[in-house]
Amino acid sequence: MGHRMADVNTPQLDRLIAGYRRFRENGWTPNRERWSELREGQSPEIMVIACSDSRVDPSQIFDVDPGEVFVVRNVAAMVPPFETTPGHHGVSAALEFAVQVLKVKEIVVMGHGMCGGCKAALTQELRGTEMGEGGFVADWIALLDEARDEVAAEHGTEGRVAERAMEQAGVKVSLENLRTFPCIQQKEAKGTIRLRGAFFAISDGVLHVLDEADGHFHPVD
Repeated sequence: MGHRMADVNTPQLDRLIAGYRRFRENGWTPNRERWSELREGQSPEIMVIACSDSRVDPSQIFDVDPGEVFVVRNVAAMVPPFETTPGHHGVSAALEFAVQVLKVKEIVVMGHGMCGGCKAALTQELRGTEMGEGGFVADWIALLDEARDEVAAEHGTEGRVAERAMEQAGVKVSLENLRTFPCIQQKEAKGTIRLRGAFFAISDGVLHVLDEADGHFHPVD
């Protein structure tokens, strides 16, 4: 027997529909001119790679209007390294589209505090488990294995100091992997694209920006 469609009257969907109605009244209708422009296409200058975590929506954190940022979200805000093996490379496809077609000028990788994916990578709690049928989460966060070993050697694997170090190390891994893409290498060398790292602390709502010169994340005033 096939899956039944969700009841259209579920409380969860009702909440989304109520939000949609608020959007139509307060977001779409007062800005119809802007939406008419967007109907013709998009031209964002910034790409943001962020976590899928429900607490860290880039549009809210950066208070941007529709059409301003091209966003990719996944577990732990990861970018895999460049590879041409067969498969469905969703992040790489989005990156290629943003860089080659939309010609964004800046890519921001934003990690965040209390990240479940980074914590799982740090503690290795998913090793040997499948989290369902495919083991997809464990395979994905294995991208952080090398960084995890460095963090664990310096800070251990428990406590917020170690967790934050892992969360910020994840941002650096994604920046390193971005630089394995030929299109990024070429454009960064020409100065036509800039890579930035950021970290949003859920506990106090403070955004930190990575200074690659000193390797530290500094809070934004």
